[in-house]
Amino acid sequence: MPREYSRTLRINSQLQRELSELIRTELTDPRIGGLTITDVVVAHDVRNAKVSVSQLGTDEELKQAVKALNGAAGRLRHLLVDRLRIRHVPTLHFSADMALRDADRVGGLIRAAIASDQAVDRADTDAPGGGTGEDEPAAS
Repeated sequence: MPREYSRTLRINSQLQRELSELIRTELTDPRIGGLTITDVVVAHDVRNAKVSVSQLGTDEELKQAVKALNGAAGRLRHLLVDRLRIRHVPTLHFSADMALRDADRVGGLIRAAIASDQAVDRADTDAPGGGTGEDEPAAS
């Protein structure tokens, strides 16, 4: 009977949990504060893992955090050996996850557009003789 939850998906989830804890407890680099692991994708042969991370702050701070994590990838991999029960612990490759930043930027643009439309609507109704014409008597 096939498993409903494939091996690579289980490894992805476990790696995400373990890496989150290791980064929080074992790494002291100030560049990686407030970091969130958003996704882990392990190759089918479990030799490589792409780890996507996000962080509050500027794009430059996120780039520096990714650089610090890639520098600490060997240490993190070594620490994972004791925590994971798999034959090969994957080589970790960290990358910046820009999806949350892009979504926040688009959300800000939408909020600004709505506020602008509401300001224009208010200006039209406040102007003398303006408005929708509902208060004016019907022409005969």
